[in-house]
Amino acid sequence: MNRHLLLLTLAQGLFLVNNFTFITINGLVGLQLAPYGWMATLPVMGYVVGGAIAAPLVARTQTRLGRKGSFQVGLLVALGSALLAAFAAWMREFPLLLLATTIAGYYNANGQLYRFAAAELARIDWREKAVSLVLAGGLLGAVIGPNLAKWTRELLPTPFVGAYLALAGVAVLGMLVMALIDFPKVPRHIAGAAVGRSLGQILRQPVFAVAVLGAAIGYGTMNLLMSATPLAMKAHGFNFESTAQVIQWHAIGMYAPGFFTGHLIKRFGVLPVMGVGLVLNLLCVAVALTGVGLEQFFIALLLLGVGWSFLFIGSTTLALQAYLPEEKDRAQAAINFFVFAAMALSSLTSGALVTTQGWAWLNLGSLPALLLLGAALAWLAARKPTVN
Repeated sequence: MNRHLLLLTLAQGLFLVNNFTFITINGLVGLQLAPYGWMATLPVMGYVVGGAIAAPLVARTQTRLGRKGSFQVGLLVALGSALLAAFAAWMREFPLLLLATTIAGYYNANGQLYRFAAAELARIDWREKAVSLVLAGGLLGAVIGPNLAKWTRELLPTPFVGAYLALAGVAVLGMLVMALIDFPKVPRHIAGAAVGRSLGQILRQPVFAVAVLGAAIGYGTMNLLMSATPLAMKAHGFNFESTAQVIQWHAIGMYAPGFFTGHLIKRFGVLPVMGVGLVLNLLCVAVALTGVGLEQFFIALLLLGVGWSFLFIGSTTLALQAYLPEEKDRAQAAINFFVFAAMALSSLTSGALVTTQGWAWLNLGSLPALLLLGAALAWLAARKPTVN
């Protein structure tokens, strides 16, 4: 642990304040402004589609500006997009809200690289714990994000405008924190020097392919169920305060395990930890199918959060084994692209399924992807994987 790693942990927390505030309010703002109910989660989808579109651009920016410069650009985009979202909510312009959340996806793509930057701020034998601890910084977002949405929702006459303005302030604070972090210098590429393998070669490695699948399905399933939760709870008569509390404990489940997941991976191995994450996702679905009471929403979303943590930290750690330093920008961009693609698909289907088919069918719809991931983990474990 060092000062720069601690500051990056704080930056991760501020990034997740943005994420969880967006998740808590975007579906509800969308429900108010969208012409049709099934379009309510499109602002959530815009956030992740923007991330998918921005992933290759962010990779090039990382190469040209380095970690610090690229992360500061992302925070500047976060500031501008939050102000634009506030204006959209005030003007009650649904297309403008979609534009704002799509632009915010650039910040999302940048923030998703914080966990990889953490590995560069620690010794090689401590990378698993560094990744895990920086992701644990999301606990700050888990606690503050839903509460920030609750405290600022009625701050101004137009609902939720205050929440978006608060996120602009969070972005400024993030810039100040990032200014204090020194990342390792990346050697400039010399003409004629090796540039590593092609993206196709990296993707064909079993280790990397399963890491991508674990990250994408883990994030996609989590996003599918979490994005729909505010709409499902509203449909079953729960107030905004109850919804914010469920999302908060879900977020705590996502990031609190970061304090010990790295230790578990060191002791038991990455594939067993990912396997436990998969089982927790299946238990989440099982609990959700038992009813729509507050306790079912609470337990299901808490299990979903912990399951995501094991899958995502595990997938990140697994991916670190599969690429060389000179390949990191293209490899990390590929992982994030597939994660954002899964999130975009889940955001779109989330609103459509929960508003037309209901909460139970939404949960059942997550099972095929989870079973596919289970098969992939079993296949990789049987191969006794080594890095190609």
